[in-house]
Amino acid sequence: MKVVVTGGAGFIGAHLTRALLAAGAEVVVIDDLSTGAVSNLASLPVKLVRGSVTDREVVEEACTGADSIVHLAARPSVERSLLDPMATHAVNATGTLTVLDVAQRAETHVVVVSSSSVYGAGGTLPRPEDGPCRPLSPYAASKLAAEGYALSYQGAFGLPVLAVRLFNVFGPYQSAGHAYAAVVPTFIEAALAGRPLTVHGDGRQTRDFTYVASVAEMLCDAARRRLSHPDPVNIAFGTRTDLLTVIGELERILGRSLTVRHDAPRSGDVRDSQAATATMRALFPDATGITLGEALEATVAWYAERGVSAPADPPVRT
Repeated sequence: MKVVVTGGAGFIGAHLTRALLAAGAEVVVIDDLSTGAVSNLASLPVKLVRGSVTDREVVEEACTGADSIVHLAARPSVERSLLDPMATHAVNATGTLTVLDVAQRAETHVVVVSSSSVYGAGGTLPRPEDGPCRPLSPYAASKLAAEGYALSYQGAFGLPVLAVRLFNVFGPYQSAGHAYAAVVPTFIEAALAGRPLTVHGDGRQTRDFTYVASVAEMLCDAARRRLSHPDPVNIAFGTRTDLLTVIGELERILGRSLTVRHDAPRSGDVRDSQAATATMRALFPDATGITLGEALEATVAWYAERGVSAPADPPVRT
């Protein structure tokens, strides 16, 4: 089967592409390389179409004859969205609409990748998919809009769609050393370089950290089975870990104490996050995770082998 991965040169896309190839799929990647890197796809037998998902001609070219599309392409980062909400909306909402419209005309299955940030503040833990969504940033709002478009195309046109909400995914190929890096690679990069780890707030904010290999396997499975569902689906294992615990695990792995510097909390950040997992486990009964310690060990080893600035192609910030 032919699968198109938008944002396939990015961190999660690089893992998904490898999982799809291992499963025997033909893979086409769409990526404008604003946050992805060609090096992430080095030596892989994939077709790379350079361009944005906001460009309909690019999407149509790549998706011709596709059986499934996994739509990962996005303008990431809460912080970036606060600086330029319109640019975030253009890629995350309008870009998703472009992908869906091309897919609908071609009758192609789509997995739309959203974010746990749509839940925002309040509500119960763990977060059930039918619970309230109160986005705290333009990024979160754009992801909620993307979900809405996906499910509307399923309802209005019968397009087979699966909208998934990811929770703090981390692992190899995740970029570090730039202003919009996620917390785990930021901590690892600082720790390996011998710099203080900056914690925004008290460090007791919690996340449902999810190892990227587990996410890639579920996305691969969804594409291969052309899986659809009438509602969004959380993709995480229902854990809840605070940032100070993550730092403690890194100290254990590295065998030394780390200096921590506390800074002011960041606007738009959610205090606590944890996924309800019943729907995911029903749809992906064979999905398995690994412990946070094991996942961090594998991730630290990957960065240490490549140097603290890996991957080699830094994301372009605009």
